[in-house]
Amino acid sequence: MGILSGNPKDEPMHCGEVYGLSAQLAAAKAAKDGYQVYCNHAGDKDLKQYIKGVIKNSIEPSIEEVEAVLIANDIVVPPTPAERPEVDVEQIPAGARLQDAQIAYAIAKDIATGITAMSTLITQCIREDIAMMLTQQNAKALKDGAALLQIMKEKGWLVPPPLHMDTKNKE
Repeated sequence: MGILSGNPKDEPMHCGEVYGLSAQLAAAKAAKDGYQVYCNHAGDKDLKQYIKGVIKNSIEPSIEEVEAVLIANDIVVPPTPAERPEVDVEQIPAGARLQDAQIAYAIAKDIATGITAMSTLITQCIREDIAMMLTQQNAKALKDGAALLQIMKEKGWLVPPPLHMDTKNKE
């Protein structure tokens, strides 16, 4: 039996897995902090509910899972920002308030960037348990992205690129 056989949780992590998980954890903690700010700025109730759901159902569980893996492997985890208090959107001056469409696009960008980074990390994993954990987190991110796209379409916030219409078959 080699060092990389048997229970994956007993196998050592390679430096790419350590760096990738640490970077992902730092990004997830920063996202949670930023999304709490977005939630305070959101005026649209559907967007606000969506953000709270992403924090509770995607970001917080991923933070817990990745922290558990790093701690189990004696790796120091990045610090966690303090929780943001909830603020009434009306307390934020209009000129300083983020618009709902801006918030939606910022989150869409985060999701796209996160999926790309996580997919790259998945391909670098030699520990199956870490790859599977990241694959499940990636699936949640894809689902979150699809839900956000639907909201953006319903609210009229989505600015599509030029659309290709098939005009050859129309008479």
